[in-house]
Amino acid sequence: MKRTSTTVAILVSLLGATNHTSARGAEKLASDNARTVQPDRYVCVVEDMLKLCEPEKGFWIDLGAGKGQVAIPLIEKTGNPVTMLDPNAEAMAEGLEAARAKGLEDRLFAVVGVAEDMPFPDNTVNFVASRGSIFFWNDPGKGLREVYRVLRPGGKAMIGGGHGSGYPKEATVEVIEQRKKKMDGEGEEAEKWSKFVKLRRPKQMQEWAEAAGLPKFQVMGKGAISAEDKRVGQGIWLLFEKKPEITARKEEDK
Repeated sequence: MKRTSTTVAILVSLLGATNHTSARGAEKLASDNARTVQPDRYVCVVEDMLKLCEPEKGFWIDLGAGKGQVAIPLIEKTGNPVTMLDPNAEAMAEGLEAARAKGLEDRLFAVVGVAEDMPFPDNTVNFVASRGSIFFWNDPGKGLREVYRVLRPGGKAMIGGGHGSGYPKEATVEVIEQRKKKMDGEGEEAEKWSKFVKLRRPKQMQEWAEAAGLPKFQVMGKGAISAEDKRVGQGIWLLFEKKPEITARKEEDK
């Protein structure tokens, strides 16, 4: 009888240890998932766009829209329709399908075109959003002039690239460190990432804005390997507004 009791005690002890180990494993897995599953950077960017620009509802364009990664969160956050403009029709078709799956097919539209020749009338657009596109335009200065042309008086634009001020600090640090390592490598990969970072310097964005002849603009962010600007976090952005003609004249006279 004593031997049986001892055996039961050992079994109970082993089961308890197994359950404890399983619990610790589950906790570790949950912790690992918390570290690896990060919020959507496009959603973080859209939150910054809406906070910094406070765009009037109306005709909104996602320039260089790709699959609508910015356009769809804009619609979800505001309910305002968005028109995607991109030379890649297949990518935009995927965006339209994604919108359809979310029940947003009546608010997302697609137009094939490029920044340097936007197929829209003068003074008609309330807001132009663009993430990750300007760095691939054939002529950024010309593209920015086109954006300014289509904006209506009071219309605003936010153009650039980054992860958004709301992106987790740990994940942002990891992104920056990975880019620095790639730059410090060798061969074509290091050269590619050096060019990537160079195109995303504040000075470069300012030069493009000046080449476009923008009367007034603001550069936010410190670039691809910095998150020092708390307003936008990691990245670089160009913000500008098309002032009403009377207001613009008054500012010129000052």
